[in-house]
Amino acid sequence: MKIQLIRNATMKIEYGGKTFLTDPMLSPKGAIRSFAGIAENPTIDLPISVDEVLQGVDAVIVSHNHPDHLDEPALAGLDKTLPVFCQPCDDSFLVEKGFERVFPINSKHTWEGIDFHRTGGRHGQGEIGKLMGEVSGFILQASGEPTLYWAGDSIWCDEVKEAIKKFSPDVIITHSGGAALPGHDPIIMTGEQTMALVQAAPDAKVVAVHMESLDHCTVTREGLRKMGDEASIPGSRLIIPKDGETVNL
Repeated sequence: MKIQLIRNATMKIEYGGKTFLTDPMLSPKGAIRSFAGIAENPTIDLPISVDEVLQGVDAVIVSHNHPDHLDEPALAGLDKTLPVFCQPCDDSFLVEKGFERVFPINSKHTWEGIDFHRTGGRHGQGEIGKLMGEVSGFILQASGEPTLYWAGDSIWCDEVKEAIKKFSPDVIITHSGGAALPGHDPIIMTGEQTMALVQAAPDAKVVAVHMESLDHCTVTREGLRKMGDEASIPGSRLIIPKDGETVNL
C-alpha cells in the first residue's frame, strides 16, 4: 500500500491493486475564498501538475462536499466515467455534476475485491458542527493489504473511537490541521487530538495530513512532530508527509 499526499486531503492511495484519488482539490494557489480572513485558499500551489494528479486514477473517494475537498477544477477535470464513492447525502450532487458511476455508501460496499465501510465523524462541536454538515470516514479492507482507516474531516470524537475499536486499523489517516473558523472551536483534529488518537491506537501507524495549505488551519507539521517527539512517538508511527511525498506502508 502506498499513500501519496498531494495537498490538504487530496491523496493518491494505491490499495488492492487500484489507485484511489481522495478529496480532489485541484485549484491553483489563491483561487478559493478565504475561510479565516487571513489569505485566499489554497495557500500553496499543487506540488505536481493536475495531469500528474489525475494520471492512473482508477476511482475517486469523496469524504464530503466542501470546496477544499471537491472543487470546481476537480469537477471539471475528472473523468466522469470513473467510479466515485461518497456518503449518501452527496450522491445527487455528484450525479448532477455528470458523474456516471456514483456509489453512495450507507455502511458497506464491495468493489473489485475491496471492502469499503463508511464511518461517522463530527466536523466540529455544537452549532459550528451543525453548520458544517455531515462528514464521513472510510475503512478499506482487502486480502493481503493492511486495514486502512481514513478518518476524514472529523475531530477526535466517539465515532472515531468506535471505528478504531471495531476495525482495529493498521493504518489511520487523520486530518490534523486544527482548522478553526473565527470565533469557533476547531472543526478537524488539533495536535492534541491527534496525539490522543495515536495513544488510543498503539498498534497503528498514523499518517497526518490536511496541514499547511488552508488559511484556517493552525497546526504545522513542525509543531505536530514536536508533540510526537515530546510523547516519545517515533516518526515511523506518526508519519507526517510533505506535499507530494509518497509513504510506503
